[in-house]
Amino acid sequence: MNNKLRLFVVEADGGGGLAHYIYQLCTALAKEGADVTLVTASDYELQELPHNFRVVRLLHLWKRFDVDVDQNANKWVTSLRKLYLKLRRAVRAIRWVVAWTRLTIFLLRAKPDLVQFSKMHFALESYFIGFLRSRGIKLAQICHEFEEREGQNRLEAYLLGVKGDVYSNFSAMFFHAKENRDRFFSLYSSIPEENAHIIPHGNSAWLLNFKPKAESIQRAREKYGLRDDDRVVLFFGLLAPSKGLDDLIEAFSIASKSCDARLLIAGYPTKHINMEDLINRISELKLTDRVTLDTRYIPVEEVGILMGLATVAVYPYRSSTQSGALQVAYTFGRPVIATAVGGLPEAVEDGKNGFLVPAQSPHDLAGRIVTLINEPELAEKMGDYARYLSETRFGWDSIARQILTVYQQLVADKE
Repeated sequence: MNNKLRLFVVEADGGGGLAHYIYQLCTALAKEGADVTLVTASDYELQELPHNFRVVRLLHLWKRFDVDVDQNANKWVTSLRKLYLKLRRAVRAIRWVVAWTRLTIFLLRAKPDLVQFSKMHFALESYFIGFLRSRGIKLAQICHEFEEREGQNRLEAYLLGVKGDVYSNFSAMFFHAKENRDRFFSLYSSIPEENAHIIPHGNSAWLLNFKPKAESIQRAREKYGLRDDDRVVLFFGLLAPSKGLDDLIEAFSIASKSCDARLLIAGYPTKHINMEDLINRISELKLTDRVTLDTRYIPVEEVGILMGLATVAVYPYRSSTQSGALQVAYTFGRPVIATAVGGLPEAVEDGKNGFLVPAQSPHDLAGRIVTLINEPELAEKMGDYARYLSETRFGWDSIARQILTVYQQLVADKE
């Protein structure tokens, strides 16, 4: 590229899966020759890592992952917390408007060739996006999500729900599966279909920089109360109703009758999930001594340790577009069991790097858990193929080239 494409990438999440995704994508885009600037939150958690692109920590928002909240608190404490959350939501709305105002001014002054956005969070963003487009700035989006997966009341849906007209401002949109693209156009038929492109969800190879040592994995076994020969079924990721944890608990109860394993559920509980109900169900099924919950935001340096413990990683989602957590398992060579929802069937080669099962079908899920726990050689073979896919099909270099081909054409058309 003689004249480098000046690409500004906006990611409001400073931590978590979207931040990890965008770090790898920006790295690959810069490696392929683009002049990349990431505009993100002030608490960007990866700032100490090597970067071949600029980072502007412009958005002063809030930490996405709060300290743990006691869900067993008494009613008086719970009522006060609900009031606090309502007030906090109002304050955050103001902060969001201020942040987007600053972002808009910053982008207008910078005059990039193209601005790429991530997931749209709130309805008000459409006004800023539309204004940027009206000023002649080319816009694109990596469309991770376009539907609300967790519960919202009607008022929240009206005030916070993303409106379809925001997508009309993007000259290019990228989806991580054909099914996602088709579902999007069934909801937003007025958007030009020629603007949509399909790319794979990239791997999580950057986590190999934190590849754990054997002694770290052994300490984790002791922490979780695991014996050296315990085989582990792992769920890793945010805890939310759409992730199907109820189904996983039921499936593990069934599988435990035919195999000897432990279930480890590790991830941060969202506000939508009731952990008390989950814990009670584990107790009712007499699984307390076989199921371990680690309800933290898992630091990046511990992700490889979790995968080192796992025999199989399970993704029992009730709905999904794609899964970054799935790519983590591939990166560390772990076989997966996933439900056939959203774009997951396009990422899992059934019977080769894992198994696909119907959603909300604990018996089918249990059967596949039993297979991989009782057949370690099969689990290892599938894990090896998962690692191969991570290094080839889901590599970031080819993804970046696909994206830049589209962007270069958009800029040439503008000129």
